[in-house]
Amino acid sequence: MLLFIPLQAYLGKKTSVLRLRTALRTDERVRMMNEIISGIQVIKMYAWELPFETMVAYARKKEINAIRHVSYIRGILLSFIIFLTRVSIFLSLVGYVLLGTFLTPEVAFLITAYYNILRTTMTVFFPQGISQMAETLVSIKRVEKYMQSDETDVSDKSVDWPLETPGSNQATVYGETEEDLDEVEDKLLPSPLPMPVPMPLGKINENAVLSEAGIAINGLKAKWDVNSPDYTLNCVNLRVQPGTMLGIVGRTGSGKSSLMQAILGELRSESGEIKVNGTISYASQEPWLFSGTVRQNILFGQPMDRRRYTKVVKKCALERDFDLLPYKDKTIVGERGASLSGGQKARISLARAVYRETSIYLLDDPLSAVDTHVARHLFEQCMRGYLRERIVILATHQLQFLQQADQIVIMDKGQVSAVGTYESLRDSGVDFASMLNEEAREEQTEERSRSRSGSQVDQRRNSEISLVSVTDSVLDAGADQMVSQERQTQGRIGLGLYNKYFKAGGGFFAFFVMMAFCVLSQVLASLGDYFLSYWVTKKGNDAVLASSNAENDTTIQSPMLENRLSHWLTEQGLPVDAEMLDTYIFTLITVLTIVVTVARSFLFFNLAMKASISLHNSMFHGISRAAMFFFNTNPSGRILNRFSKDMGQVDEILPAVMMDVIQIFLALAGIVIVIAIVNPLFLIPTVVLGIIFYQLRTFYLKTSRDVKRMEAITRSPVYSHLAASLTGLSTIRAFGAQRVLEAEFDNYQDMHSSAFYMFISTSRAFGYWLDCFCVIYIAIITLSFFVYPPANGGDVGLAITQAMGMTGMVQWGMRQSAELENTMTAVERVVEYEDIEPEGELEAANPAKKPPKSWPAEGKIIFDELSLRYVPDPKAEYVLKSLNFVIQPREKVGIVGRTGAGKSSLINALFRLSYNEGSILIDKRDTNVMGLHDLRSKISIIPQEPVLFSGTMRYNLDPFDEYKDEKLWRSLEEVKLKEVVADLPSGLQSKITEGGTNFSVGQRQLVCLARAILRENRILVMDEATANVDPQTDGLIQTTIRNKFKDCTVLTIAHRLHTIMDSDKVLVMDAGRVVEFGTPYELLTLSDTKVFHGMVKQTGQATYETLLKVAQKAFEDAQKQSRRLSS
Repeated sequence: MLLFIPLQAYLGKKTSVLRLRTALRTDERVRMMNEIISGIQVIKMYAWELPFETMVAYARKKEINAIRHVSYIRGILLSFIIFLTRVSIFLSLVGYVLLGTFLTPEVAFLITAYYNILRTTMTVFFPQGISQMAETLVSIKRVEKYMQSDETDVSDKSVDWPLETPGSNQATVYGETEEDLDEVEDKLLPSPLPMPVPMPLGKINENAVLSEAGIAINGLKAKWDVNSPDYTLNCVNLRVQPGTMLGIVGRTGSGKSSLMQAILGELRSESGEIKVNGTISYASQEPWLFSGTVRQNILFGQPMDRRRYTKVVKKCALERDFDLLPYKDKTIVGERGASLSGGQKARISLARAVYRETSIYLLDDPLSAVDTHVARHLFEQCMRGYLRERIVILATHQLQFLQQADQIVIMDKGQVSAVGTYESLRDSGVDFASMLNEEAREEQTEERSRSRSGSQVDQRRNSEISLVSVTDSVLDAGADQMVSQERQTQGRIGLGLYNKYFKAGGGFFAFFVMMAFCVLSQVLASLGDYFLSYWVTKKGNDAVLASSNAENDTTIQSPMLENRLSHWLTEQGLPVDAEMLDTYIFTLITVLTIVVTVARSFLFFNLAMKASISLHNSMFHGISRAAMFFFNTNPSGRILNRFSKDMGQVDEILPAVMMDVIQIFLALAGIVIVIAIVNPLFLIPTVVLGIIFYQLRTFYLKTSRDVKRMEAITRSPVYSHLAASLTGLSTIRAFGAQRVLEAEFDNYQDMHSSAFYMFISTSRAFGYWLDCFCVIYIAIITLSFFVYPPANGGDVGLAITQAMGMTGMVQWGMRQSAELENTMTAVERVVEYEDIEPEGELEAANPAKKPPKSWPAEGKIIFDELSLRYVPDPKAEYVLKSLNFVIQPREKVGIVGRTGAGKSSLINALFRLSYNEGSILIDKRDTNVMGLHDLRSKISIIPQEPVLFSGTMRYNLDPFDEYKDEKLWRSLEEVKLKEVVADLPSGLQSKITEGGTNFSVGQRQLVCLARAILRENRILVMDEATANVDPQTDGLIQTTIRNKFKDCTVLTIAHRLHTIMDSDKVLVMDAGRVVEFGTPYELLTLSDTKVFHGMVKQTGQATYETLLKVAQKAFEDAQKQSRRLSS
C-alpha cells in the first residue's frame, strides 16, 4: 500500500498542472460567453448565431480535453478504492504462503482487518487530499497573481496644491470618512448596488475650494498597452484655471477620452506629471447605470437635498422623462439601464455627475446622445449655467458650442495640437469650418441616442419610455418588472433528469455497457473476498486433516475443488500442485479486478465528458435561440452563473460523485450477498439499518436539496454585482465609491456564504447520525457470534470485516447519494436553459416560405397594420401601434422623433427581435413566415451599439470566412480604417481585445460600417451609424454611404438633421405612431401637423434656413429626375 503513495503523489502533481490548464480554458470560455451575452442583439441582427455556436463549441472542446485528463486521473484514484486494499491483502497473503508459513484464519483476517482500517484513509481521503490540495494550490497561485497585479494610482484623499510627486495621477476626494458610509438617506427601495460615500462639501469653505482648484499637466506621456511602442498620449502640456470651461475636440481616436482617464488616474503616466487640486466628478462616454432606481443612480449615495435634486433634474432635461416613466424617478432602470434609451442613460449619468458638488467636472461627450434642442439646453443651462463657477472639461463632437468655451484643446494622435480660445485659434489658422464639415457646422439637430458598448457592457435593446411598463403586475410601488426573479425549482430530482443526463452522454447503449463493466468489477471484487474466505477455511481444514493423518498414520485428501481441478489439469498435461493452484486463482481474480475496474472508470468518465459537452452545447443553443425578451429580463450574471459555476459542477463534481454512488451501491450489494451466504440471519439487522439510513437520507434531502438550490440562486447576484462594478470602474473610482461597493459585494458574498454554510452544516449533521447507527450495527453483528457461535473462524472474520466495511461504505454512500441529488440541481439548471422557448425558425422548413437567393431584388418595404410589444403577453402594452406606410425601392428614408418615439423599436420590428402583429412585406414577401436567418442575413445593419468581439479583425468582419482579404481591405479603406488596421502588428490577423477596447468607440462604429459594406444587401439600416465619430469623419462616411448604397433602400435613424435633409423621405414618429411621412421639403412647407417643421425650427433661424435650402434643392433635383425618367 505504501508503494502506491509515490504514484498517488505523481498523479496529484499531474492533476495540479492539468487543473491550471483547465482553469485557463474555462476562463477563456466564460469570457467568450460574457461577450456573446453582452452582444447578443447584434449577433442576432447579423445572423451570426451559428459561427458563434461553432466558436463556443471549439472553446468548449479544448476545455473538455483538459478536464478529461483530470477526470481519468480521478477515475484511477477512485479505482484504488476497489482494488488497492485487495492488492495489498493479496500481496501480503501470497507472500506469507510462498515463504512456507502456514496460513490460518486468524492471520488472514487480522491482515484483512488491518488493511480495511487503512482503506478509507489511503484509498479515499489521501488521494482526495492530494487532488484537492493540487486544486487549492492552483487557485492560490491564480489569486496570488491577481493580488500582485499593479494597482491604480487613483487616490481617494484630497491633497494640497501643488502635488510634489512627479508622474503621479491624482484624482482627489474631500471628506471621505468611515462615518460618511452611514449617511445614505435615500432608502425608498433597497438597491442592488449600495450608494457610495457622500461628499460633505458643505463642511468646508466652498469659495476656498473653487479658488484653489485647478489642473496642471506637464510633459505627460502615457499608453494603455505597456508593450506598445506608441504612446496614447504624447508630450501633453495643459493648465486649467479655476472657473474655466475647457472644450476638447479632435478626430475619432485622437485621445480625448484618454486624456480624461489620465486626469482621473485610470491611465498611468510613463513620464511627466499631472497635478490635480480639488474634487472630481465624472460622466463617462459610455453611460454606466446600475440596477437601482433612477433616483438612486442620480444620488449615487449622497444625501437627498430636495432643492438641489429638483434643480439638477431640470438642468439635465429629465423632467419630461420622469413624467412618462411609470414610477417617475423611482422606476428601476434594469441591469445597466436596460429599460432606458441611450439619451436617457446619458442624461441620468450627467445628472449624477452634476448633483455631486465638486470643483472639477469631467464630461466625456454627453451631448452626443440627445436632441439638438436638448443638447443646447444641457450646454447653456447646465454646463455654462449651473456649473459656471466650476472647472468643466467637455469632450465633444458638437463643435457649434465651442464659441462659448473659455478654452479649446484640439487633440490629434494623442498630442495637443493647439490650445486657445475660439477666436485665437481661428485667427491662428485653425479651420473650424473644415472641422465642422460645412453642414455639420450648423446646429446639429437630431437625437443621437446611443447606448455605448464596453468590454463588459450588456448589449440590450434601447427600449422606449413606454416600454418600462411591460406587464400589468408589478412587485411594488418601486419595482420594475424588467428583471424577473430567478426561478427556484421545488421537490426531488426526478428520474427523467437522470435519463436526460445519460442520454446526453451517449444514450442507453453506452450506459448499459458502462454499467456492465461496473457490475463485472464488483462481481470480481466480491468473488475475491469470498475466495479468500474459502481459501482460509480450506487451510484450516487442511490443518485438521494433517493432524488426523499424523495420529492415525493414514492419508485423507481434502475434498476441495482445487484437488479435482488439479487432477483435471494434470490429465490435460498441465501438472499443477493443488496447494499452488489457490494462489494462481487468487492472482487471476485480483488482476482481472484491477483491469476491469480501471476500464470501468475510463468508460464512465468518457460518458460523463460526452454528457458535459452535449449539455453545454444544448444550453448555449437554447440561449442563442431565445428571444431578446429573455435577455432583457435575465441579468447577465444570472446567465453566466449557469455557464460557469453550474457547468463546472456538471463537468467535475457530478461525475466523481456519481461514480462514487454507483461504486458504493454495487459494493454494498456484493457485501450483502457475501454476508447472506455466511449467515442469512445477518440480513435482518442489515435491512433494518438500510431502512433507517433511507429515512435519514429522505429527511436530509428535503432540506439539503433546496438549500443547494438556494446556494446557486444567491450566487447569481455576486456575478451580476461584480460584472456591473467592473463595467463602471472609472465612474466608481471617480466618485470615490470603492469601499461602499466592496461592502455591498461583501453583503452579496455573505448571503451566498450563509447558504453554503447552511448546506455544509446539514451535511455534517447527516454524517453524525449515520455514524451513530453504524456503531450500533457493528455491535449487533459482533455480539451475535457470542450468542450463535459459527461453524468456522473464516466465517466470523469474513462477516465482521464485511460488516465494518459495509457500515463505513453505507455511511459514505448515503452522503454521496445525497450529494448526487444536490449536485444534480446543477444539471436541472442547465437543462432549464435548454428548454427556453425559441424566437422562431432560423431557416424556413417549408421551401415555399424560403425566399430565393436573389431576394430582395428591389428593396420595397410595406408596413401593414404593424404593432409591436416587447413581452410575449398579448395583453401587454404595444410600443408600436398600427403602423401603415410604404418605402419604395431604393428610397433613402430618415427616421426622426424624440427619445422614446419608437425609432429603435421600428428596427426591432424589421428584424423580428420582438413580438410583431400585423405584417412587414419586403418585395411582396411576408417576413413573419420566413426563417429568421433568411430575413436577417438579407438586411445590413449598422447598429446603435458598436460591438466588437475578442478575436482577429478578420473574424470581426467576416466570421463565415466568405470574403478574400482584398475585399476586406477595400471595405476598411472605404470607412477610413485601412491605415489604422495596417499599422497593427498583424494586420487583419491582429487581435481585438474583449469588447474591442483597444479601439475607440468611434472606430468600433466604423468597423460596423465596414461589415455592412461587405454584405452588399439591398436594404441597409443605420441606427445612429455615425454617432460616435467626429464631423469630418461623419462627412466622409456619408459620402461613402451615398456612393456604396445608392441602389439600396436605406433607413437612417437620424442623429444630425443635416444628414437626412436630402433624403427621399422623412418618417416622423411620436409615441409609437407615424405622425408625418413625406419628403423633407414637403414636411417643412406643406405639412398640417408641422412636427418636423417644429423640430427644425428649434435649431435656430439660421440653421432652419440652411436646412430648408438643402431640402428644397434635394426636392427639386428629385422632381427633375422624375420628369427625365417619365419622358
